[in-house]
Amino acid sequence: MTSNWPLLSNLKPHLLEVWNKEGFKNPTAIQKETGEIILDGKDIIASSPTGTGKTLAYILPLLQKLNEENKNIQIVILAPSRELVMQIFQEVQTWIEGTGIQAASFIGGANVKRQLEKLKKRPQIIVGTPGRVFELIKQKKMKMHEVKAIVLDEGDQLISNEYMQTITGIIKSTLSERQLLLFSATIQEHTIQTAQKIMKQPEIIQVKTSENSGKVEHIYLVCEEREKIELLSKLSRLEFMKALVFLNDIGRLNVLSEKMKYKGLAVGELHSELKKEARAKAINQLQSGELSLLLTTEVAARGLDISNLPFVIHFDLPENISQYTHRSGRTGRLGSASGTVLSIVTPREERTLKQFCRELDVPAKKKYLYAGKIVDQRR
Repeated sequence: MTSNWPLLSNLKPHLLEVWNKEGFKNPTAIQKETGEIILDGKDIIASSPTGTGKTLAYILPLLQKLNEENKNIQIVILAPSRELVMQIFQEVQTWIEGTGIQAASFIGGANVKRQLEKLKKRPQIIVGTPGRVFELIKQKKMKMHEVKAIVLDEGDQLISNEYMQTITGIIKSTLSERQLLLFSATIQEHTIQTAQKIMKQPEIIQVKTSENSGKVEHIYLVCEEREKIELLSKLSRLEFMKALVFLNDIGRLNVLSEKMKYKGLAVGELHSELKKEARAKAINQLQSGELSLLLTTEVAARGLDISNLPFVIHFDLPENISQYTHRSGRTGRLGSASGTVLSIVTPREERTLKQFCRELDVPAKKKYLYAGKIVDQRR
């Protein structure tokens, strides 16, 4: 037990038990920086690199404060994608196992009747996508008058134009003394300004460096646009290859998938037009090694946690530095093995990639593919 983190010294017995069982020793920087502030009931805008334990940074103090006797909704956690909602929900389940605390998840596209059944069980914690949660509030099925805290996970995305009206509606349905917590891997100045308008004098916490930062190597291969597919095909045949491959839109993804499958390669797809069962199956196939490559779009860049994923491949160069950070953060996550971020770029894209890496202060090394291996020198 670490003595320099008051939250841990005072944890409820059942939380301390899980902490020890899960093998945690010391809190990460983001957990240490935000724990006491959350316990004090203050609003927070917090950013920390992907894979640094942000989910636990808010779950632990909120569970510490939760009143088990009160059977109304007390904690609302919102996230932009189904995958992230389910991942957060599983994390919550881990920490409330064996207690009387009830939690439930609510996602768009799921059976509404079944979700109403969940509400009858009186959950104290709900994790959901904004659209579905707001829909249930408007139908007066979800009562928000006892809510003590709202968490915006991947908050930079949630307070964008796409979600802002819905988020504001959810916040307004609660009493004014509730706490608002925003967590994200990257945060821009305009996001902070927007968040401040809906918060009460929030504390701003920005953890710049990742405790894992030496574990992830950033490398790139240079070729012409027309050669990218052939290069990716060769990469898919490398020993131990297991990668999420990012493209910028579904149209390009489908074309690439067809071409790769025509070559007899084991590739899968993960994008927003797939049903949740198909998405879950694709992720399982990658984890089991049945697939070596999982082609995806921005849907997998945030929150998706694939344990011990050795590679992230940027087939299309991300549109901005924030996308590069989120996509790259799928490998070398907290407590897992090291990872490699590999970009396949044209000579023109090479300049942009170098600029991203300079701004992020990560060295990007040029490599070559030779005789079935990624090597430093052209042979």
